[in-house]
Amino acid sequence: MLGLRFIKMQPTSYLLQYKRGQIVREGAGLSFFYYAPTTSLVAVPIASTDAPFIFNEVTADFQEISIQGQANYRITDPKRVSQLLNFTLDASARGYVSDDPQKLSARVINVIKVLTRKELQTLALRDALRASDALVREVTKGLAASTEISSLGLEVLGLSILAIKPNPETGRALEAEAREQLLREADEAIYARRNSAVEQERAIRENELNTEIAVENKKRQIREAQMDAERAVQEKQHQLRDAEMEANISLEEKNKQLVSLSTENTKSEADAKAYGVAATMKALEGVDAKVLQALASVGMQPDQLVALAFQGLAERADKIGQLNISPDLLRELLTLQSNK
Repeated sequence: MLGLRFIKMQPTSYLLQYKRGQIVREGAGLSFFYYAPTTSLVAVPIASTDAPFIFNEVTADFQEISIQGQANYRITDPKRVSQLLNFTLDASARGYVSDDPQKLSARVINVIKVLTRKELQTLALRDALRASDALVREVTKGLAASTEISSLGLEVLGLSILAIKPNPETGRALEAEAREQLLREADEAIYARRNSAVEQERAIRENELNTEIAVENKKRQIREAQMDAERAVQEKQHQLRDAEMEANISLEEKNKQLVSLSTENTKSEADAKAYGVAATMKALEGVDAKVLQALASVGMQPDQLVALAFQGLAERADKIGQLNISPDLLRELLTLQSNK
C-alpha cells in the first residue's frame, strides 16, 4: 500500500522511530502507522533475559575446572544501548538487520568470566570446588561496579552458579583420594569403636570387681558385726553363768547354814526327846507293867483296843485251848475296820 505500514509492539519492547535521522516517536508498547521508505525502527527488549553460561578456568594451583551457571539481566536504558548496538528492525519489522542483539548476552557473560577468573586465581582446586556461594557474592559485586555493564545501560538482576567441576581425570583422582580418606576414617571409626568396646568392657569388669570387693567388705563387716554380737552374747552368757554360780554358791552356803542349823535343831530335839524319855523311864521304873499297859491304853480308839485285846490273847495262846468268835463280834470288828 505505497509503503504505509502498521506496527504494534509488546509492553516489554521499547520502540524508537527515526525519521531523517531524528527520533520522532519512542516508548514501550507503541503501535502506529508509519511510512516505511523514510522510517527506521529500533526495537530494544526491556524484559529480563536469562543468559546461561559454561566455561573453563584455571585455579591458583593450575587445575582446570568447569563453571556452569546463569545470569539474569535487563536493559534499563534502551536509548543508550541502541546507540552502542544495532537493534534496527528489518523491512518486515519482524527481525533485526544485525546480530548485535544476540551479542549482548555474550558481553555480559564475558564480564562474568573475567570477574570469575580474578577470584579463582586466588583459590586452590579444593577451595574453588566449594566456593560457589563466595564466587556469586564477589562476581555480583563486580557486576554492580562494572563500567562496561553500566555503559551498556544494563542491570544484572541475579547470578547463580549451578556447578563447579574439575576435569574428569582430576575428578577421579579427587574421588580416589576422598574414597581413601573415607576408608581411613572408617578404619579409624572401627578402631575407635573397638577401643571404646574394650574400654567399656574394662570399665564393666572393673565395676564388677569393685562390686565384688564392696560385697566382700560388706560380708566382712556383717561377719565382724555377727562376731561382735556373738562375743557380746557370750559375755552376757558368761556373766549370767557367773551370776548363776554366785547365786548357787550363795544358795549352797545358805543351804549349808540351813543344814547345820537343821542338824543342830534335830540334835537338840533328839536330846530333848531323849531327856524326856529318860525322865519318863526314870519316873516309871517302879511302876508295874500292867499299870503301864493300862495307862498306855488310855485314849485309844476301839479298833486299837480290840487289837490290843487280840495281842493279849495271842500272848496267852498256849493257855487257851479254843477261841470262839461270834458272828456279831466279827461283824462289829469288820464294821470298825471299814470305818477306819
